[in-house]
Parts: sequence; C-alpha cells; structure tokens
Amino acid sequence: MLLERVGESLTTSEGVLKMPNGLSKENSLEQDTTLGLVRLLCATLKARGIIYCHWKSNAAIARSASGENDLDLLVSRADVQQFGEILALLGFKEAYLRPDKQIPGVLDYYGYDRDSGKLVHLHAHYQLIIGDDATKNYILPVERAYLASATSTGLFPLPSIEFELIIFVIRMMLKHSTLDSILSFQGMLAKTEKNEFEYLMERVDQAEMQKLLQQHLPFISQALFDQCLQALAPGCPLMFRIRAGQALQSNLAAHGRRTQVADTVLKTWRRGTWALQHYILRRKTRKRIAAGGAIIAIVGADGSGKSTVVGELSSWLSKTFYTKKIHLGKPKRSVLSLVVKGIAKVGKVLGVVPNNQGFINSPVDDKPRRFPGYFWMVWHLLTANDRYRTYIKARRFATNGGIVISDRYPLPQVQSMDGAHTGWLADSHAERPWVNALLQREQEYYQQIMPPEILIVLRVNPEVAAQRRMDEDADSARRRAQEICDIDWQQTPAYVIDANQQQAEVVAAIKDLVWSKL
Repeated sequence: MLLERVGESLTTSEGVLKMPNGLSKENSLEQDTTLGLVRLLCATLKARGIIYCHWKSNAAIARSASGENDLDLLVSRADVQQFGEILALLGFKEAYLRPDKQIPGVLDYYGYDRDSGKLVHLHAHYQLIIGDDATKNYILPVERAYLASATSTGLFPLPSIEFELIIFVIRMMLKHSTLDSILSFQGMLAKTEKNEFEYLMERVDQAEMQKLLQQHLPFISQALFDQCLQALAPGCPLMFRIRAGQALQSNLAAHGRRTQVADTVLKTWRRGTWALQHYILRRKTRKRIAAGGAIIAIVGADGSGKSTVVGELSSWLSKTFYTKKIHLGKPKRSVLSLVVKGIAKVGKVLGVVPNNQGFINSPVDDKPRRFPGYFWMVWHLLTANDRYRTYIKARRFATNGGIVISDRYPLPQVQSMDGAHTGWLADSHAERPWVNALLQREQEYYQQIMPPEILIVLRVNPEVAAQRRMDEDADSARRRAQEICDIDWQQTPAYVIDANQQQAEVVAAIKDLVWSKL
C-alpha cells in the first residue's frame, strides 16, 4: 500500500479535531468551489472563538475560498497566539519574503489542500498597513472597529460594506492617485479594482459611511473623502486626482512609517530595482519557509518513477518557494572531470585505455575480480568529487531557506548506484601503488555528504521495473529494483513509497508526505 497520508487526523489536547456539525457543502455559500482546507480553517476559527474577518477583496470572496486568490485575514491581536496554533494544527507553514518586501504585522502562511492539490496562501494581518505595494507606508489604527463591524453570513466574517469601502478608497488613492504612481504608469485602477469599486458603491449606505468616517477616521474630512471618491471615478481630470492624492497623504502623515519624501524615494528605488530583477534578470519573487530549507532526496531503481516524482515536486513547489532541482546520480561535471573523462573516452575508442564496462559498478558477487585499472578508479573518484561539489551547493541553498529536490542520492545501503564503487579493491589489490590513496579520497568525498532532511524511497517490483524500462537492459533494472526491495529501510530515516501504484496516487502521497515534513 501507499505510505499512509500524514495528517488525516489532526489531534488537539482535547482529542481529534473534527469538522463541526452542520458545516456541510449544502450550508456553504461557496459550496461548489470552496476548498476543504479553507472550510475546515473557517470552522475551526469559529469553534475557537477567534475574532477575525476577511478584510478586503470581498467582491470576489468565492475566488479566495477556492484558492484562486489569497486569503487576507485581519486577526485580533488578542488571538494572535491561538490563531498561529490553529494554523500549525491544520498544517499551514509560515513563509517569508526577502527583507525589502516584508511588511510588519503581516505574516504569510501556506496550507496544502489534499483533495485539490492546491497550496492555499493566507495573509495574516494583525494591523491594517496599506499603501503602494513597494512600501506599504501607512497604518490605519482602526482594527478593533473594523473587526467589530464584521458579520458572519457566509463562510467568512466580513466587515460592513461601508467600512470596507472607506478602506478600499484610501488604499486605491495611495496606490494609483499619487504623483509618483502616475509618473510610474500606475495611475489606472486594474479591472478587478474597478469591479470591486462598483460592487461596493452599489451596496453602501451613505449615511452609515459618513458616520463611520467621522467616528473612526476624523483626520479625513467628509469633503476630502468625497474628492477621493470622485478621483477614482472614470473620467476624472488628472490634476484633480493628483491634488486629492496629495491632500490624502498629507492628512495621513501622522500614520506613516516614514515621511512622505522618504517614502517617495524608496518607492521609486524599489520599483526600479524590482523591474530590473523581474523583466531583465528574470528573477521571480519566491518565499522561503520560516522553519528552514531542506534537501528532499528521491531514491529508487530505474522504472520506479523517480524522474516523474522529481519533476512534479519541483513544478509544484517552485511556483511559490525558492526551489532547486539537482541530479546527484548524474551531477554536473567539473572542468577537471570533463577533461579527464573526455581523454578516457577517446582512449577507449583508440584502444589505449581498457574498456572496463563491466566494472562501472561494484562487483555483485564474491568472485575475485581483476584490477580494472587506474583510469577506472580516477573516473569514479572524479564522479565522487562532482557529487560532493553539487552537494555543497545544494546544502548551502537549503541552509539559506531553499528547497532542494534531488534525483537519486548517495546512500551507504545502496551499492549498485550512487555510492562509492572502488571499496572492493581494498581486499584484493591494496598492494598496488596509489590504490589506497584513491580509495581513501573517494570515501572522504562520500563521508561529507550527510543524509537529506527528507529521504523518500520508491520501491517497485523488479518485474514491473523491467517492464517500464523496455529501452534499457532488463536484467540491470531488475537487479537494481531487487536491491531496493531487499534493504531493511526501517533501520533508516527513509519514507518508503510503494511505486507499483498508479503514478497519480504515488505523486499525491509524496506531496502529502513532503508538505507534512517541511
């Protein structure tokens, strides 16, 4: 059977956490598209009495519930600790951006919805920080009132339409109606923002909105707010928009993280550097998991589906996180390796170097073997060096928060693939000059390669492996598959997957496992 999926039952100090009674697909407004993880999150927050709301973009709340958009939850500071515990209980992982993109009081979490295979991105806001995406310079100290206005008529508690419109107008003015934003060609509302503006304007109670504005944001007069509404309307003159944006920034000065001049300079700098990185250097913005990076090693015989699993994991994780894919079975060759191995190949063609094809791997029986030659030993020494060099880069990448996915991995238990291959010469050919030195050096390289954080072994029936690899030597495929089957993996930290199953089932089980261990 496949490895039992991790986290099917989520246990608390009171016992197993279950879906509260009454929360069914029939009772949800988003019954057709809401992800199971999102539904369970909302139910658990409600059951625990967490004060929160989905604070923006509620015109498209169904897209957030389905995982197409991010979840933007404003959470009461009094519930921060318990909220974090619930997220951890449900398998959410905290992630972080590079420092220039990090916003104080806003944390990023990702959860894995097993049924859909989607990652759910959750922004946990503990304070309302708004502004241009490059700086998020302003804080609105109205979190308590905003949360108090929320009502639960659907899956999420939502703020009052009037309060949401007030915050939306301020956000859009700071993003699109300042002089620097217009000069940076960011003066127009996106289509989704226009739709949200229309959605809110159609439902707002003007008298209630005026009351909330006067009570909670007295530093923004009704006259200025009306100018902001007019500035966001289609066809508004450009200079009117700029003046309204400048007036709003002046009235928000006491609530800025930095002065307006400093914020403008920083916005301009970041827009330029981010554009350079995104459009010229082609560097995508990705996150690192707060718990630290990891090397994930996929080990198995030919025909076990290693390459498919590595490709699926890489495609899945690299969309969000810093991810690197390596092949420790066939590492990138150093210049020295390219030169020496190239000479060896030419020498074999010319007959100068013996063709030791039968000695590519260690002997599989106890029969005495002839000495394969120093070129053969040097070949495997260079391979060990290449693997060591690749491992160093992978380890550094993981240490700095990245996720490395390795196709194959040197393990002492596996003799026929990616480990040291010259050790058998110590018993019968140690008297030859340089043999011990070469043996020792190869061993030193492999001793430096420590076990990965997550080791996944794909175990496949030898006959199935041979059938899947019709383009290769069937006996070799059977032998390697049999070796994997014969190893007692219980004495190792490996997670063993039955790779005889359907490919989709194997990939789903491995995604589940990897997410639970990251």
